[in-house]
Amino acid sequence: MKTMATFKGGIHPPGKKDLTVSGSIETAALPNKAIIPLVQHIGAPAECLVKPGDIIEEEQLIGQAQGFISANIHSPIPGKVIEITQVYLGHGPLADAVVIELEGSFKRLGNASEPKNWKEIPNDEILNKIKSSGIVGLGGATFPSHVKFSLPPGKVCENFIINAVECESYLNSDNFMMLEHPDEILQGIEIISTLIKPKKVIIGIEANKLKAAKLLKKRIAELNLDIQIALLKVKYPQGAEKNLIKAIIGKEVPSGKLPLEIGVINTNVSTCFAVYEAVALDKPLVERIVTMSGEALRNPKVLKVRIGTPISELIEECGGFKEKPFKVVSGGPMMGTSFFDLNTPVIKSTSGILFLTEKEINQDKMDSCVSCGKCITACPMGLNPTTIYKALDFELLPEALNTGLMDCVECGSCSYVCPSNIPLVSLFKVGRNEARKK
Repeated sequence: MKTMATFKGGIHPPGKKDLTVSGSIETAALPNKAIIPLVQHIGAPAECLVKPGDIIEEEQLIGQAQGFISANIHSPIPGKVIEITQVYLGHGPLADAVVIELEGSFKRLGNASEPKNWKEIPNDEILNKIKSSGIVGLGGATFPSHVKFSLPPGKVCENFIINAVECESYLNSDNFMMLEHPDEILQGIEIISTLIKPKKVIIGIEANKLKAAKLLKKRIAELNLDIQIALLKVKYPQGAEKNLIKAIIGKEVPSGKLPLEIGVINTNVSTCFAVYEAVALDKPLVERIVTMSGEALRNPKVLKVRIGTPISELIEECGGFKEKPFKVVSGGPMMGTSFFDLNTPVIKSTSGILFLTEKEINQDKMDSCVSCGKCITACPMGLNPTTIYKALDFELLPEALNTGLMDCVECGSCSYVCPSNIPLVSLFKVGRNEARKK
């Protein structure tokens, strides 16, 4: 596993993964009241199939996917629907949500489940299982997996890249998954490979996860699988899709195009585990691994959490706060979104919740641009953030688009290195949203 060359640009923020690295995945307590949003994916919201007063079984379909790019939603617990309401999600949007009060018995929890021989299942049934189980990309994008694994006519997958980088500071969910469930992940990779038939399968892992890389390499050899491990330099945003592709195969995804344009399909390592459970165990996506971390938290942990669990209950699992957090972030510190309501529920995209102290947050005041060029050096997409920022600041959206606004991956590297503390990426997000509306 030779350390490979990486992409141009990027930064090296403090890792902070040592806050949780000594533990293992712990199972969080079941929520007494689950709040299940009907938008947990890119695409059309799921259509609500239940009403107040309905008695719900564990894993019952409660939200039906609408259209091709959408995803099913299932109940994480048995119980009674007490209301249909609206909640703000950790990343900002307002969404309809089903609130279920825990009661009744579980059909899976506590019962042994024998895996099916998925190799005997036809490909069309495998794809349908992935679709019906509501599997989405668990790296944060939440793109419906059945869409990604349905190759359009005439398209060929040359390289299937599994993203096990987890380059954001604090986050350790994928790392723990690889250490504790390597065989299930590898089977998930095999299942997906039967659908997309790649010529080469590569798992990309940063060099700060050597233990996981060595374990996967050992199991790949023992199982005689045709899968490569690409050990990558530690740099942010190494896990961004286009940067990962550039680092591993040396090709660039053309502006405005998808990776399949250059024969690549990319998916997250935890998504592979979810695919295995959907196909081999008939288990829909009703739980995920969440990193609970930050200096304000008394006992940071990596937890297996039922979707719909209020974050306030997970704080109790971690012993509460050592001090009041200055900021609470859904996701990583670079690309995550701050929020205020601790009753916000965990959803499919919740890779981590960070409780950051004032010392962990840069509160320096914004100053004028000094034209130092550090943002240009740091940008992994080869853009000129200063030029884009000035165009947006003067409300010149067409000029911003012409200088590469839509190629920005919102990684925050430019903001991180800016000596004037200009919130570059915040304005880029606003500009990109405005461009999509128009």
